[in-house]
Amino acid sequence: MIVFHVAITAAGDYLTRREAHRRAHIERLQGLRAAGILIGGGPAPDGRTADIVYRLQQPAQLENAIEEDPYWTGGVWTEYTPRSFAQFVEPWELVPVVLDGSRKVTIVEGSTADHDMAQFALIEMRGAGRVHFGGFFENGGTLALANAADPEQARGWFEETGFWKPDALTARPLLHVL
Repeated sequence: MIVFHVAITAAGDYLTRREAHRRAHIERLQGLRAAGILIGGGPAPDGRTADIVYRLQQPAQLENAIEEDPYWTGGVWTEYTPRSFAQFVEPWELVPVVLDGSRKVTIVEGSTADHDMAQFALIEMRGAGRVHFGGFFENGGTLALANAADPEQARGWFEETGFWKPDALTARPLLHVL
């Protein structure tokens, strides 16, 4: 299996454009999730971007996973950038779908100072309930979904381990839909 993080850019009129496609989009995502293809994700609070994590058997399946989505075919999503994880820490469980924007989390990204120890730290943060899931890319970068609404708090969790480069860490809000 290959786990992909996909960074998605939405149309400028995302909030109005999505309404005609939202129900079909959510139903499709729930189907992909039930099939074990979709791990989780959601939009940024402003709707300009989204982050979704897929688990696929072949890299060629990614195009279909994105471009068959009603948000893509309806012009709600305008571009996407995939990255495959070299190592991935799975969530303990899949969270219920929340569509009202009330589950605010943070995406933390950055480079490790000590990759081997950062792997252990990420697993420990998941066990402590600080991280829902995350992983490491080939280039040494990390992306994780932190269970904190405050980006500075989430970033601080990574900094305090000493296994990430503090000046290379970024944190941004996300609405964890599924």
